[in-house]
Amino acid sequence: MTEHVNLYGQPVGEALPLWSARSFPARITLTGHYCRVEPLCVARHVDALYAAYAAAPDGRDWTYMFVGPFRDKEAYRAYLTATEQQQDSQCYVVIDTRTDNAVGTFSLMRVDVNNGVIEVGSVAFSPALKRTPLATEAHFLLMGYVFEQLHYRRYEWKCDSLNAPSRRAALRLGFTFEGIFRQAVVYKGRARDTAWFSLLDNEWPQCKRDFLDWLAQDNFDTEGKQVESLAAIRGSRLKGSS
Repeated sequence: MTEHVNLYGQPVGEALPLWSARSFPARITLTGHYCRVEPLCVARHVDALYAAYAAAPDGRDWTYMFVGPFRDKEAYRAYLTATEQQQDSQCYVVIDTRTDNAVGTFSLMRVDVNNGVIEVGSVAFSPALKRTPLATEAHFLLMGYVFEQLHYRRYEWKCDSLNAPSRRAALRLGFTFEGIFRQAVVYKGRARDTAWFSLLDNEWPQCKRDFLDWLAQDNFDTEGKQVESLAAIRGSRLKGSS
């Protein structure tokens, strides 16, 4: 229950007297240990990205995306070109720092600068990126940019409610499940109920510490396998704070 009331004794939200509109995401490069996140450039990235996605055995990775799978590189190039030209979102490419190859993309979208709300979406990670430290670090870098440089208040994740891997990923990354928007979208000729998740600015500091503990070099053995999972690290922290 809110602790704030107005002059009529009615409960109201927390006052934000110093609030101001936030900036739109920039074409910025973010560098980590495993990966680099940089703005999409079709001319520089299309070949490596298409090759990375082509390594998948079938088109199932595109089932819950609004686009794809693509019949050939030119079709994918056309999609990337349109994406690069969009003014209402900013697409970023994940680069494997070991190979300097592009291995996936994601975007900051549905940007609400007035209210400090932003969504990470269009997450298209290739087989070379999925379930790797690079994937986690890429999300960590983008979250840090949103909360620490752009100073947004709310970071959203949305997906088809039937997309179990995406829902698991959101929870693993520290998002809170908020509910289902029924019959919210029609795409690819079918209905979609949308699952909503969020991470707030006041939750980010602890979430950041969990990421840093998981990404620490001593949390991986000589074969690169994690010693302790991110979920276990978060669970230990929650248990210790109870």
